[in-house]
Amino acid sequence: MTPAVRALEAAGVAFTVHEFDHDGATRDFGRVAAAALALDPDQVFKTLVVAADGALAVAVAPVSRQLSLKAMATALGAKRAELGEPSTVERITGYVVGGISPFGQRRRLPTVIDDTCELFDTIYVSGGRRGLDLGVAPGDLVAVTGAIVARITA
Repeated sequence: MTPAVRALEAAGVAFTVHEFDHDGATRDFGRVAAAALALDPDQVFKTLVVAADGALAVAVAPVSRQLSLKAMATALGAKRAELGEPSTVERITGYVVGGISPFGQRRRLPTVIDDTCELFDTIYVSGGRRGLDLGVAPGDLVAVTGAIVARITA
């Protein structure tokens, strides 16, 4: 059981668990998850950590789209955003790159979820390790993480 699963259980949120074989050679973790689970890539969301004006924050966006760092900065009220340094991201979240979940991170970070999440009853996010995704209602994702919903993709 991962910290993400424990966080959702503690919050009393309904979710589903989806395991799949992960090919360690790939770096396109989200698209691999969508293909392995036979899901629409618009419905599978990746979790990225950015530094916005030096402060870390979490972006949750569909694997089918590119994160707009400019839009992410705007959503956070920052002037500039860049992807977080992988070693820092892993230390702060407690997860490895490719398995970062928006739930159960070591330190709660401001979170922004792309507004396309509202198109679905269920979206899929990392469950806290490579090869594990969780299906959750977008409203529950927002509630548990304290996220804001904004257009953060191009």
